[in-house]
Amino acid sequence: MENFLSADRIRTRFSQAMSAMYQQEVPQYGTLMQLVATVNERTLDADCALKDRLTAADEIDRLNIERHGAIRVGTADELATLRQLFAVMGMSPVGYYDLSQAGVPVHSTAFRPVDDAALRRNPFRVFTSLLRPELIDDPALREKATTILAARDIFTPRCRALLRVHQEQGGFTADQAEAFVTEALETFRWHAHSPVDSQTYQALNQQHRLIADVVCFPGCHINHLTPRTLDIDRVQQLMPSRGIDPKTLIEGPPRRQVPILLRQTSFRALEEAIIFQDGHPGTHTARFGEIEQRGVALTPKGRALYDRLLSEAGSGQDNEQHQQHLAAIFRDFPDDETTLRQQGLAWFHYRLSEKGMMTPPAQGESLDTLIAQGRVVADPIVYEDFLPVSAAGIFQSNLGDQAQVRSAGQASRQAFEAALGCEVLDEMALYEARQQRSLAQCGLRPA
Repeated sequence: MENFLSADRIRTRFSQAMSAMYQQEVPQYGTLMQLVATVNERTLDADCALKDRLTAADEIDRLNIERHGAIRVGTADELATLRQLFAVMGMSPVGYYDLSQAGVPVHSTAFRPVDDAALRRNPFRVFTSLLRPELIDDPALREKATTILAARDIFTPRCRALLRVHQEQGGFTADQAEAFVTEALETFRWHAHSPVDSQTYQALNQQHRLIADVVCFPGCHINHLTPRTLDIDRVQQLMPSRGIDPKTLIEGPPRRQVPILLRQTSFRALEEAIIFQDGHPGTHTARFGEIEQRGVALTPKGRALYDRLLSEAGSGQDNEQHQQHLAAIFRDFPDDETTLRQQGLAWFHYRLSEKGMMTPPAQGESLDTLIAQGRVVADPIVYEDFLPVSAAGIFQSNLGDQAQVRSAGQASRQAFEAALGCEVLDEMALYEARQQRSLAQCGLRPA
């Protein structure tokens, strides 16, 4: 129907509503957004080449609206319903992450847009984790957690009804979309009252803080919303001056001339007051403020090199020393776009320059020659996904630096996809398809 609102517009309305709600719940998030906006503005003012490139690649507008959220759910039904909810916003499950390998008892995917135009309009992402109850050591406690989860419904009746309407109609009118955003937002709202008693909470919290976070609340409250910065090191340095206590280490690769993948940091998790079912007061620590800096997406070859170097580098106790150590280890990773492209380490989007439009590529001309002549421009493709080691590092640092790492068990992608109700998309295939499409649009034979 012509009067249906586009998925992009619904996604933007929802992400803006979630951001406003989270700012009310966690005022430091508002402070963080102001800090990131200031750093981004100053970075662009100081680097005209970067500003021109982002503008030419149609990437600059998305910077101010870009966010990723993180949630955790407990059951297959919750995950499958979230898939339907995010589909309304044009978001698909991309990638599988088994965080149990790092001692976090969940596995995850990221719901995000996959279409190039949709990503430019609003690349809103929600990293969504499903609890793995089989990793709860105590059988009686495992059964109790399963019973608690089975008894709750994290979606309002109106939200479920609207999802059925969307499936029947194939879209939402403006009024229906507004109602949907309002109802869907309730799933992600913070609740200061827990439906479990204090003893159950303590037992689950002792198993793992994240287990208590999933099981002991009536919804899957948003744990963080993450703005994108162009200079994460500067944000990390400035956070204390704004009354924000940053985590110790910036996760991910070191600072580079050509940023790769994803770097993340956060302010430490808040202690938030809660009231248990038995009337006892307590506190819960889970929600925090995260910041990210995104670089170029790596090919399988580039990712293998990254993973090897990161494993070799290990971790550290002091950020400055850790970053220096990382930089030394990563000298083996090329740090210029030409080498990254020629060695097949990173994905690029190709477009014709004005010169190239006037003199289009002819059959047999090489890509390197066309780029050297300025007729074709190679823009690094932004990494739109996540890093399991970094995600686990963020989780653990905000669940207590001394959090116990428990048995990881076996990876279970098949079980996750069964709960989800579909296969997750392969992020590498998406990046490769985008690169190949861009070559074809330039009139070049895909590599």
